[in-house]
Amino acid sequence: MRVSLALVLQRAARVRGGDHGVEDIGKGLIREGTGYVTFPVKYQCVVFRSFKGEILEAVVTMVNKMGFFAEAGPVQIFVSNHLILDDMEFQSGDVPSYTTSDGSVKIQKESEVRLKIIGTRVDATETFCIGTIKDDFLGDISDPGAAV
Repeated sequence: MRVSLALVLQRAARVRGGDHGVEDIGKGLIREGTGYVTFPVKYQCVVFRSFKGEILEAVVTMVNKMGFFAEAGPVQIFVSNHLILDDMEFQSGDVPSYTTSDGSVKIQKESEVRLKIIGTRVDATETFCIGTIKDDFLGDISDPGAAV
């Protein structure tokens, strides 16, 4: 019985890494006439799955000339420079950013953006997405109080 439980736990650990998994396993209760044992299990998991076409708000984690990376919860999203608005250009320097020609909008590390998922990939340890801000109502989410 211990071997079977260990195999179940190994399989659960392979499905996702990170700060989740089995926290506690209580005493087993043998179910009469079946040969089955029922265990109360305390389990922590991430219940989030992004899908194509979904609109998310994310925080930019890195900006480079190829595009930028952002995170929305456990999901990492890459927005290619081809999927950024045409009037935004990459500005290198101490704080790399994508900035509009008039300087009114700037996307840099720690910026909050609204983006659209156009592709997803899920592997054993993470979910990775490709996004775009080349659509209506997408891009930098300005703090209304900051504009005053």
